[in-house]
Amino acid sequence: MGTLIEEIFSRKAGKQVHAGEILLLDVDYIMSHDNTTPLAIKAFRDIGKPIFDKNKIVLHLDHAYPAPNILAAENHRKIMDFVKEQELPYLFQQGVCHQVMIEEGFVTPGSIIIGADSHSNTYGAFGAFGTGLGSTEIGVAWVTGKSWFKVPETIRVELRGQTQSGVYAKDVMIHIAGLLGMDGGTYRSVEFGGEYIDNLPMHERIIFPNMSTEIGAKCGLIAADDETIRYLQEETPAKGNFERIVPVNPSYERVLEIDVSTLVPQVACHPDVDNVKALPDVEGLEIHQVYIGTCTNARYEDLEIAAEILRGKKVHPQTRVVVTPASARIYKKALRNGLIEIFMDAGCTVTGTGCGACIGRHGGVLAPGDRALTTMNRNFVGRMGSPLSEIYLASPATAAVSALTGRITDPRNILETIS
Repeated sequence: MGTLIEEIFSRKAGKQVHAGEILLLDVDYIMSHDNTTPLAIKAFRDIGKPIFDKNKIVLHLDHAYPAPNILAAENHRKIMDFVKEQELPYLFQQGVCHQVMIEEGFVTPGSIIIGADSHSNTYGAFGAFGTGLGSTEIGVAWVTGKSWFKVPETIRVELRGQTQSGVYAKDVMIHIAGLLGMDGGTYRSVEFGGEYIDNLPMHERIIFPNMSTEIGAKCGLIAADDETIRYLQEETPAKGNFERIVPVNPSYERVLEIDVSTLVPQVACHPDVDNVKALPDVEGLEIHQVYIGTCTNARYEDLEIAAEILRGKKVHPQTRVVVTPASARIYKKALRNGLIEIFMDAGCTVTGTGCGACIGRHGGVLAPGDRALTTMNRNFVGRMGSPLSEIYLASPATAAVSALTGRITDPRNILETIS
């Protein structure tokens, strides 16, 4: 009887648990990528014991892939040698780890997934517990198949109403980040629900748990429902009778209620994700690069929104526009349906799949004085390159419209002309 996180942990523990308890739980999958796996391998070697279950380990090359420098190439070599040595079954090289985890069916309601990446919270969109841990903890879990957790208190975000045209889930989540602040959810489970969430497709639901990381949350959760099950059955290889775990007589630390119908497009401004302004307040600000990608907003539907805006047009001649599909599956669908051609005809650069420019290693690094408008989930100083650059966060629609003008631009007017 409790919040969604208490219900998920109770099933795994085999007893009713409550916020504040410390648990040692079995994990279903242990994820790491090319930035974090080498340190996990070191921890594993230091422990000196065998892997508990090779089928629980999922590795990805995505953060600096293809290798942009020798150090990244050396990390890839270490990982691939380790995979060969340990005969590990899961190594993926074509997409952002979180998107691939979803597409390959590793994420299901009630599962517990730990990842050596802060945005492992993403899996909460499917009623799973996902959280980011350090590489040492990942190496320990390889050996034990378990991890320690303190059951967090829960903040409930109740979203009602429907957004107006030109306002998307990304705008809503940016608004929430502005309200709660970067530490407003520290070691909390942030539970998203209400009629707005109930009516969203999965590609937009994913944004909320994904960006719960930006408000300090231990996890972000959305209860599994018919749409969750439909997506898993039709879009992934996941099989089984998926349980719809829901809160039962929950006691929340705090409830935040928002009527999304009142929102206009939002922008998270330099230098923090909680420096949020309504788009009209920053409209006209010059930008030098637009980046459409990342584990937050590079799914097919995001690319489709941007492509419809850019169709038959040219991006501003002084604005670099980089598009990075989140996975090979998304890239191929976009290619089949003509989206890639639209982007290229408009003057965009379409890159291979992966994290790309998001982490400032390659694929769109910013120079001092550059200002970027991106569909990313965070805008820390120096995130995309020079600490003297600026990063602004917005929806794919805002990014695409702004790419045409070279300035932050409200997407609502142009969307009316193409609807």
